[in-house]
Amino acid sequence: MADEQVFGMGDDPLAEPTWPALTDDEIARAVAATWGGPAIAAIEWRGARPLSSTVGVRLDGGERLVVKRMPVRLRDEAALGEEHRFMAHLRDRGIPVPEVRATVGDRAMTPPDHDSDGVGEFVYEVHRAGMGEDRYRADFSWSPYRDSDDAAHAGAMLGRLHAAAADFDAPARPARPLLASMHGDVVSAFEWHLARRPSLDRFLGERDWRAEVPEFQVDFAGVAPAWTHGDWHGTNLLWDDHEVTSVIDFGLADRTTAVFDLATAIERTAIDWVSLRDGGPAHVRADQIAALIQGYRSERTLSAAERNLLPSLLPLVHIGYELSEIDYFLTIADDPRNADIAYHDWLLGHLCWYETAEGLDLRLLIRDVSAG
Repeated sequence: MADEQVFGMGDDPLAEPTWPALTDDEIARAVAATWGGPAIAAIEWRGARPLSSTVGVRLDGGERLVVKRMPVRLRDEAALGEEHRFMAHLRDRGIPVPEVRATVGDRAMTPPDHDSDGVGEFVYEVHRAGMGEDRYRADFSWSPYRDSDDAAHAGAMLGRLHAAAADFDAPARPARPLLASMHGDVVSAFEWHLARRPSLDRFLGERDWRAEVPEFQVDFAGVAPAWTHGDWHGTNLLWDDHEVTSVIDFGLADRTTAVFDLATAIERTAIDWVSLRDGGPAHVRADQIAALIQGYRSERTLSAAERNLLPSLLPLVHIGYELSEIDYFLTIADDPRNADIAYHDWLLGHLCWYETAEGLDLRLLIRDVSAG
């Protein structure tokens, strides 16, 4: 994969990046400002995720760091602090989350050739690199696991994370860009975001979304809220054989529920959404769904209320994120084409598929596996 390309939203699997690549000077200054110590010996890799610019670096002393840059309108230092406090809580309870040494927001570190009406103010995170193999780095986020063993161990680590998160007490995050928020049903999710995102309100005001989106109802009675990861899939885990050795990327973490996060983990990896978008089959990975849920239950018991809720949550877990992503494309990336793709392919496409016979069969499968 070419360094200058990132994963695309549309028909092309790769696309030109929205944000300029991190320069050597930026990387050096971010590390010097937050870490100190030895100089950078090498840039070992550059990430292909489209919403930020990320590099892996090795210092002269051999230590490996990850430097990540985001537009400050996507995440400022206060927003990143919400994520970092949750990460520190989990790390204190034995979850292998890499340390974030520091975050720097500094207009002086903006690439000098980046001129975009004030968007060129960035925030920089410097992390200690996680332990383990970044096995899924080159994979699209919606990819399945390599095999059922990886799925089972991913599920087990998610169960451990939820058990560790149970006593983390923080409110839900405000309506920031790119968050996996939870709402009671489809219409309430839309209305919540429309009331807080004026650009999204204008965008959907040009569409008859109430006629286009199918409705699904859920009942959260008896299910406790909790902070969760929000984006659980293979690309956000590091590995040693089948064991998960590090959990990374807490950018979508928020106060939802454990079962909402488990449903998200299934939806992210067990359905071939790219194939469905292109008119092909869903390639539902029933083996990996069963392994993921069984692995999860080996570390954390699902209550009766959670088991009943899990199948019906599947159609809902992507709505909050996708509405926030449309808003991101409209307000930060200035990319109305990708906003249209996000709405038609990734929001309506997901919701409508769950109304098909295959989508119903998936929910019945999850009901049977979770009850077993």
